[in-house]
Amino acid sequence: MTEKTFVTGGSGHLGANLVRALLARGESVRCLVHPDHNNAGLDGLDVERVEGDVRDLEQMRQAVAGCTRAYHVAAKVSTLGGTDAEKRDLYETNVLGTRHVLRAAREAGLKRVVFTGSLSAVGFDPNDTQHPSDETVPFYPFTRHMPYGYTKMLSEMECLKAVAEGLDVVMAISTGIMGPNDFLPSRLGRTLCDFSNGKLRGYIPGGFEFVTSHDIVQGHLLAMDKGKTGQKYIVSTGFMTLDDMLDHFSRVAGRKKPMRMPVGVMRPLAHATTWFKRTFMPGAPHRFTPMAVHLLQTRRHADTSRAQTEFGFEPSDMGEAVQDAYDFFVSQGAIQPPRGAA
Repeated sequence: MTEKTFVTGGSGHLGANLVRALLARGESVRCLVHPDHNNAGLDGLDVERVEGDVRDLEQMRQAVAGCTRAYHVAAKVSTLGGTDAEKRDLYETNVLGTRHVLRAAREAGLKRVVFTGSLSAVGFDPNDTQHPSDETVPFYPFTRHMPYGYTKMLSEMECLKAVAEGLDVVMAISTGIMGPNDFLPSRLGRTLCDFSNGKLRGYIPGGFEFVTSHDIVQGHLLAMDKGKTGQKYIVSTGFMTLDDMLDHFSRVAGRKKPMRMPVGVMRPLAHATTWFKRTFMPGAPHRFTPMAVHLLQTRRHADTSRAQTEFGFEPSDMGEAVQDAYDFFVSQGAIQPPRGAA
């Protein structure tokens, strides 16, 4: 009997790349899909689809039945401060959803689950936010965090509880992902599209840890094959300033960088933009938010030594990932290349 791998979040940016890598390894894959979500990332792939919602425990029991291992990638990601309803949705999807997937996996006797974590749930020194954080730094709750960060921290607690109850769980910690197969697309992907289409008018100084889609997928595969039960592994290509990232964008798109704006100007503008969209455009995506500005200003750095030492993770090249993402968006019609471009 062929072993089957279960994947949640297979339609998202990380998930779509992960599923393709699993298929390339010859694995039989079952993907959880939500009937109300955009599942184009799985179109044309030889995968078994099962409809369900991670917030429903019984549906998760049915979804994992017959599988031998799982990647729990699905999560609701947000840089918003959050209304009560938004916070509730984050909690139910990220925390209770993780609890349900892990409980169903334990009951079904799965050999191992790899959970996708976030750098937002990794601790840092509030007095020196640029000091590289590793997996041993505890999450300090008494500073400014996104509600999303709190839910991912609580999701890690669910993973540790599941380990205590007998399930083999390993956590692969992601940062900002850049690369192809970004069908929805992600916030970073939309930024590349806006830049390439001449719609990005300005940006602020700042930076963050970014990871290529190749690297984060390899991190997940290595975590499944070589990770230690109950451990988490930060997977990142490296820290990059927005200036450096936009230099990559400029190279692939053939456009000049927009105006570099003072943070003192952009911060109140972010508040105004978020209020306007919530009030008059409730269905519109939020990219430029006060929490996003704050996150970029903290300039978080990560230490990936554990992943490199324990299972041989090797960071790749961000420039290639930006090129691959650009080519993907052109193929999808989301970017209109300059006239005369090949």
